[in-house]
Amino acid sequence: MSAFNQLPNKYQLTLLRHGESVGNANGYYQGQVDFPLSSRGEKQAKSLSNLWLEEKRSFDHIFSSPLARARQTAEIIANDHNIPLEFDEIWLERDAGLLSGLHEKEAEKRMPKPDFIHLYQPYATTGESTWSLYLRAGRAIQKIIDQPSGKYLVVSHGGILNMVMYAILGILPQANFHGAYFYFENTGYSLFSYYPDNHNWVLENFNATYHLYGI
Repeated sequence: MSAFNQLPNKYQLTLLRHGESVGNANGYYQGQVDFPLSSRGEKQAKSLSNLWLEEKRSFDHIFSSPLARARQTAEIIANDHNIPLEFDEIWLERDAGLLSGLHEKEAEKRMPKPDFIHLYQPYATTGESTWSLYLRAGRAIQKIIDQPSGKYLVVSHGGILNMVMYAILGILPQANFHGAYFYFENTGYSLFSYYPDNHNWVLENFNATYHLYGI
């Protein structure tokens, strides 16, 4: 076969935040506390799954955080599309320390935000530092690229996905949460193509939410 006719070595990576959880809907800090999807979150996940069926979008494998809000989102898509699903703790949300499971109003009273947080400082006293989260995001990407080239869907959480964007785009995190923030809405997804032969990442879309219209 001519070199001009060979298909490029390519990964397609779709990063998806879970549907709305009970914690999201009611104003709780979640972190790694296991809130399930709300009824609206289930509708969001189903609407996205239906859209991808209409588009005939395919994936070779799904990797998901094992937390209920991500797991339930992933299971809806995996069942509808008959895709292998694997749970991996590397895709867990950031450990929110002593804020985990607190309502926002209670958190304001018990743990007011400090004036300054450096990169290596545990979040909310006992949680995951920004630097630790960034390093975990890098390891998560490495685990994807360790797989054969193909189409992969990751179902995860806003905090870790923000740092995955940093890792892919080559951005270093800053102290005190300064710098860029890549916000994923509930069931918002971003699509990357990666060409390992020349280490070229291409962002095809970011935080796509077409399926949420009318929900």
